[in-house]
Amino acid sequence: MTPFLALRDRLLARPGFQRWAARFPLTRPVARREARALFDVCAGFVYAQVLTACLELDVFERVAARPVRVAELAAACAVPVPAMTMLVRAAASLRLLSMRGEAVRLGGLGAALRGNPGVAAMVAHHRVFYADVADPVALLRGEVATALRRFWPYKGGDGDFAGYSALMAATQPMIAAEVLAAYEVRGHACVLDVGGGDGSFLRAVAKRSPGARLWLFDLPAVAARAEAAFAQAGVAGARIFAGDVVADKLPLGADLITLVRVLHDHDDAVALQILQAVRAALPSEGVLLVAEPMAGTRGAEPIGDAYFGFYLLAMGSGRARRAAELEALLAAAGFARVRRVPTSQPMLTSVLIARP
Repeated sequence: MTPFLALRDRLLARPGFQRWAARFPLTRPVARREARALFDVCAGFVYAQVLTACLELDVFERVAARPVRVAELAAACAVPVPAMTMLVRAAASLRLLSMRGEAVRLGGLGAALRGNPGVAAMVAHHRVFYADVADPVALLRGEVATALRRFWPYKGGDGDFAGYSALMAATQPMIAAEVLAAYEVRGHACVLDVGGGDGSFLRAVAKRSPGARLWLFDLPAVAARAEAAFAQAGVAGARIFAGDVVADKLPLGADLITLVRVLHDHDDAVALQILQAVRAALPSEGVLLVAEPMAGTRGAEPIGDAYFGFYLLAMGSGRARRAAELEALLAAAGFARVRRVPTSQPMLTSVLIARP
């Protein structure tokens, strides 16, 4: 540690310096901002529970069409008026709701959330995640038998295939929109989505490139659900391949293979095996697209390093990797040309394009 940083840390730890910085005009804005940031870290779980309560009580939908008085909202939700008042004020402080007098309406963030069912699905899914991280030290020491490990089908046990498919169906469209805005899939004759779940990503590809052949590869129980989802969406001609990407060969013939939120679920050895399987299936001029949230992404560091760090720890394998770490894995798998493609919302996903 440099002498300057050591001095800074000693000063910041002193209550007297903190009081002085909060009063001195030049340092007051910084002191207040840093105090607020520290408190937000401490209170983050409570903020998330405010959001959860609003979703489970359907508050956003109840106030979407018109302002609703607190007492009316309390009656509709079967919550005492004082408790509903507290919830509404809490949500308003987080910009989820807006309150004028006794009238409640949507706030800016609440309005945005209504248009994004994937976020609501993740909030509901967090019940499982939060239970797993209730004792973070025990989790870090490997002393917790986590529910997330049982939830994901490829993590051992029976897996919650219905829950997994529903979560992917709800959250994949917003990821697909980011990926397809960043990379032009038109011009590819055949797209193979490995670990494609219920086919949500490929259905988005079909709208973007109607003439492309669509192939999906996933575990047998998941692949069966994808076939039904394609039929329900009216996507004809999609081919479904059932198997385990680590144990089974991928079908040959696709000139674009996609791994959307796949690699970060696996440890390095398995991730490398997946990439090697893709490399073996790609023609010499084929393209691999890797899309997932990446650690160290500027402006989205807490997403990759904090949120996904603990989420994947609870899941039992995988890790959020920096782009350079993924590039090293790609090189080890035989990909010689790798480039980063910017996305408009890197907190949702980043994209790498790799060629043999």
